[in-house]
Amino acid sequence: MTGLLDCCEKFFGSRDLYKVLAVEKNCSENELKKAYHKVSLKVHPDRVVKEDKEDATQKFQTLGKVYSILSDKDRRAVYDETGEADEENIAPDDRDWNQYWRLLFKKITIEDIKNFEAEYRDSEEEMNDLKQAYIDGKGDMEYILSNVLCSTIDDEPRYRKIIKGWIKNEEVPNFNHFSKESRGKKEARKRKAAAEAEEAEEMKKELGLDDTADSLKALILKRNKNRVEEMDSFYDSLAAKYGGASGKKKSSKKGGKK
Repeated sequence: MTGLLDCCEKFFGSRDLYKVLAVEKNCSENELKKAYHKVSLKVHPDRVVKEDKEDATQKFQTLGKVYSILSDKDRRAVYDETGEADEENIAPDDRDWNQYWRLLFKKITIEDIKNFEAEYRDSEEEMNDLKQAYIDGKGDMEYILSNVLCSTIDDEPRYRKIIKGWIKNEEVPNFNHFSKESRGKKEARKRKAAAEAEEAEEMKKELGLDDTADSLKALILKRNKNRVEEMDSFYDSLAAKYGGASGKKKSSKKGGKK
């Protein structure tokens, strides 16, 4: 049977358990748990196609074993001292690692997402993201709406007001894509958004999607296929906030609005 460290090297490119979870050796229990949740969201077997399911499952199992060692004070101490992973007390491969994961982390709910959006809206983080999207997209509103978290067509008037304030204060350049966008392009964007929303609602009814994070993610990705990386980032943020951690939630400073 392949050893844990060998599996770590195969699936994560390192035999260092801390590197597998992308944490420092002196990380706290809370930091460790958040890191496990974040990585597990990216490698969860539910995220891959059927053909890749077997490898993804093994990778997910490996990650669970890594966390089970580092989250145990005694086994972590042994690993820190010897560099060897105590595999004698690790649950076997046929353990339901997904159930183990569910016991550690509650499901992200629609309410959690609404809380995230409420904290993000008008926050310093959103303003930084908006400014970066404006600059990277050279003022193109479609680019902005596709690259700022949680944004919809309804945010456009608010974004325009904020950006105009930045331009007036010479915080950002005045791009023609922004200041001289044609009325026709604006109307086309509204029609496209309305059509996507209608399509998404029909899809939700057809598939019987419930109010879970995975269902919502599928729905949003259906509406805008270009938002894969955005939604991954969104769910990583949610993982840090609502991943079952006992620590305080990260505060979101309000400000930056002009």
